[in-house]
Amino acid sequence: MWRQLSTLFRPAFLSWRPWRLGGFLLCHLVALSAAQADDPWVVYNGGDGPGQGKHIVLVSGDEEYRSEEALPQLGKILAQHHGFTCTVLFAVDPADGTINPNKNDNIPGLEALRNADLLVLFTRFRNLPDEQMKHIVEYVESGRPILGMRTATHAFNLKSKTYAKYSWNSRIEWQGGFGRQVLGETWVAHWGKHGQQSTRGILVKEAKDHPILRGIHDGDIWGPTDVYEVHLTKACQPLVLGQVLQGMKPTDPPVEGKKNDPMMPIAWTRTYRSATGKTGRVFTTTMGASQDLQSEGLRRLLVNAAYWAVGMEDKIPAQSKVQLVGEYKPLPFGFGGYKKGVKPSDLAMK
Repeated sequence: MWRQLSTLFRPAFLSWRPWRLGGFLLCHLVALSAAQADDPWVVYNGGDGPGQGKHIVLVSGDEEYRSEEALPQLGKILAQHHGFTCTVLFAVDPADGTINPNKNDNIPGLEALRNADLLVLFTRFRNLPDEQMKHIVEYVESGRPILGMRTATHAFNLKSKTYAKYSWNSRIEWQGGFGRQVLGETWVAHWGKHGQQSTRGILVKEAKDHPILRGIHDGDIWGPTDVYEVHLTKACQPLVLGQVLQGMKPTDPPVEGKKNDPMMPIAWTRTYRSATGKTGRVFTTTMGASQDLQSEGLRRLLVNAAYWAVGMEDKIPAQSKVQLVGEYKPLPFGFGGYKKGVKPSDLAMK
């Protein structure tokens, strides 16, 4: 940057007219600032808190559940209330620089994973080019922790053969791809009726003392998204079960029958081993749509999980601070319902 500045400012220094130099400096500093503001990602600098010095990269990109709304809010909470520096990445249309979750082959800024302490992944069927996908693969192979949300179980649908084993339906090397082999499950099916039956979180009794569940009780977690069908491997530890409700309100009664007998896990942990032999902590929840984040219990689950994932479970307070930061009016989930014309810079902390 300083080399750029010296090149830009050399004529002004040679003319040595202070009033002109001051104006010149101001104009070019404003120009450089504007260029940085147009980056196709957003950074929330960490304030005071236990997470100070830790870097979380949150990767959004799904057509249905408004991850482009959920992850900036989660990033703000982790930064402002807990001290983590959070970089949020988006599916961006290179033609105009706007966030477009239907653009499934472009998430700029994945280089940020090189110095990340935690990856929060909320993508769906992404077909990323090799030069972008390699940063995710390198992160996974490093054995660093991962937090997966909702459609991260079927995060990738890659056409290139280079990283084909990461695809959700892989049969080549990894059965079930990244979802099954790293997070614990790939896409199976909707268990509750999509858009008709919401989800109430019920804690697994044997896991009630797990640090991720600190400050959370039965019924604290609720969301309008439905329960996914999952069949976890023995390596997974279920933490929260999803009670299928009859309707779309948190006060609705549970449905009767096999949908709740037994209930499907909606949050679990596991440890994955990379091809290089390195191991990392994983937390996954099949909840996480932007509307789900209106639930204080779910926000607390995600914040606690971030602490646990980076090995800071001893820092999780009895009641994590999870107040929403700024105005938060998430759009309903559904295909084609995203807010158009938004650039990442529009989501910077005001």
